[in-house]
Amino acid sequence: MSGAISVAWLDESQFAAWERFLDESPDASIYADPRYLSLLCDATGARFRILAAFRGGQIVGGIPLYEREDRVGRYVAPRSLLYYNGPVLARSSSRQPSERTSFTIRVLTALQEALEETPYVHLRFKARSTLHDLRPFLSAGWSASPAYTYVVGFSDPSQAWKRIEGNFRRLVKRCDKSGFRCVEDEDFDSFFELHEETHRRKQAPLYLPRERFAGLFRGLREHSLCRLFHARDDSGRVAATQLVLLGPGPVTHTACAATAADALKSGATVFLRWKVFESLSQAGFEAND
Repeated sequence: MSGAISVAWLDESQFAAWERFLDESPDASIYADPRYLSLLCDATGARFRILAAFRGGQIVGGIPLYEREDRVGRYVAPRSLLYYNGPVLARSSSRQPSERTSFTIRVLTALQEALEETPYVHLRFKARSTLHDLRPFLSAGWSASPAYTYVVGFSDPSQAWKRIEGNFRRLVKRCDKSGFRCVEDEDFDSFFELHEETHRRKQAPLYLPRERFAGLFRGLREHSLCRLFHARDDSGRVAATQLVLLGPGPVTHTACAATAADALKSGATVFLRWKVFESLSQAGFEAND
């Protein structure tokens, strides 16, 4: 991919092209999807823009910018329900490693230089593990530090089951025998009650107030961008819950999970996690982040 790289802000008429680009980029996640960002901004009062890199009129990279303001000024940073907000790039089709690397560096350099011209008082990005080379940012004085998450591949559920720790497999089987069921539905109230209980127990702030979270959930469901799963015991009570964000591409993202305090020792958390993997695998997804 040779040729000059230009950078511009996308307008809404270009969002469909950006979504198609996300379908092809290994760095993409739902957190870069303008539909998701619009719904999150509706729930939080923030706003977003997308800075894109072009080559020959074709999008070859970009960074979605979720903007907030404090008393100092406007800034960009991840937050709850926005786990990733880093660069998303195309990959060069060249067979030569040097050319592939050169292309990545050129796109990142163009984005970095454009960001230097923005009025933000603070910029903090969190890229997916697929993006390895951030030299243009580091050489311009940016700092970098590692972050960690778990990516579970389940394109072959039988092999994934073998990799699970033995005690976890025992808990899943025990829950099966004791009458637990994994169900997918729209029972947001049960989900939020456990979410609230878990955060109260851990003395952590809620991701969103109830009504705003409910509005976000409804929007995600309307756009088929999420699935809500519950582990129900033999009485039908929700013992554990998990909200999963979908796509783009084969990777899903667990946005929020919670378990009732009196079900922590039951194995419901592990049971639900595994059953969700099975359900997502059957739907054609390959991994959960």
